[in-house]
Amino acid sequence: GGAIGIFVSFRANSAYDRWWEGRKLWGRLINTSRMFGTQAVTYVRRKDQELGERMVRRQIAYVHLLRQLLRQLDPWTDDDLMAYLTDAEKERLPKESNPTHALLQQHLDDAQLAFDKGYIDSLQLRSFDESVKHLLDIQGGCERIKKTPLPRGYGFIAERLILYFSILLPLGLTHQAGVIAVPLSVLASTAFMLINEAGRVLEDPFNMFFNGLPLQAMCTTIERNLLQRIEVDDIPAGKVPDHRGILM
Repeated sequence: GGAIGIFVSFRANSAYDRWWEGRKLWGRLINTSRMFGTQAVTYVRRKDQELGERMVRRQIAYVHLLRQLLRQLDPWTDDDLMAYLTDAEKERLPKESNPTHALLQQHLDDAQLAFDKGYIDSLQLRSFDESVKHLLDIQGGCERIKKTPLPRGYGFIAERLILYFSILLPLGLTHQAGVIAVPLSVLASTAFMLINEAGRVLEDPFNMFFNGLPLQAMCTTIERNLLQRIEVDDIPAGKVPDHRGILM
């Protein structure tokens, strides 16, 4: 029992590390998006309102698109995303192998355009480069978690050990504990099963289960923050937990 506990706890801890890393990555995404929006407004929008606001709106589209892709949902049916894409982007992005990367490329294209027009200097252009680099690093970290599950062997071995343990434990306890061996066995086996299940559901932090990260709420936070920077009046309300206490 002690050996099984160590094994399933290791899996659960490893899964939680993945979940927590995903949360830290999205925390960085929120901060980097705010920084990018501030740069676009301060450096570009004051001299070219259309260009600056286009960059801000594209960043909002980027986080919604990343959310949809990480959750393996069809991004082109998401109203929150489509509201911030231009007609040209709606036509071109579905053909891209990595549409989020394509949006970041447009960020740098617009930053270079602002530099060519004299709106920003070389240091400000470099700051845009750094922001896009951070966004790519965050995206890469999320993709690594999503596309690299824990080795299946951990789950398989844990499930088999728990099964054999639940069968053999009553036989070992019956002589000393009598009838009470049955509830004791059920309790011990259930505890191991629950720990193992906790590791399984935490393995993918971007899923749509109740334990998944609230990507929609975090995207809405970014959307609200950036729209305020470009002085938009019609700002969406922040997300709140549903009747089950779950925040998506």
